Amino acid sequence: MYSKEETQRLKREFWIAFAEKYPRKWVLYDTKIKDFSFKFYVDNKKAQILVDIEHRSDEKRIAYFEKLEALKSILEEEFIQNLVFEKNYTLENGKTISRIWVEKLGVGVSNRSYWDEIFDFYNDKMNALEMFYLEYDEFIKDIEKL
Repeated sequence: MYSKEETQRLKREFWIAFAEKYPRKWVLYDTKIKDFSFKFYVDNKKAQILVDIEHRSDEKRIAYFEKLEALKSILEEEFIQNLVFEKNYTLENGKTISRIWVEKLGVGVSNRSYWDEIFDFYNDKMNALEMFYLEYDEFIKDIEKL
């Protein structure tokens, strides 16, 4: 078991090593859609690529989610398989968001022997997600009439 400081140091080393292996700028929060972001997540059980839709307006949040859901077959056939779509995902703080994710189970940040496997997973899946988004962003963004 690591202390809080050791855990923070390990996570910092993890992200630095990832950036060194795959030195590029990711889209992440720069989607040009308010409260719509791509995220990396890792703990000691899994690594995930997330699409979080956190719009304050439930109507807009759901509209963005439904746009992605309408593209699900294209997304899964051409870009990423095994995505989980959850329209109403509750965060630990009680906030409800919409979330789409793909995960790799059985890996962890505290075991350095998994790092390359996680980095490759991140690069492969996030790159595919970004390629999808760049191709379909105009369709996804087109809810502003709401």
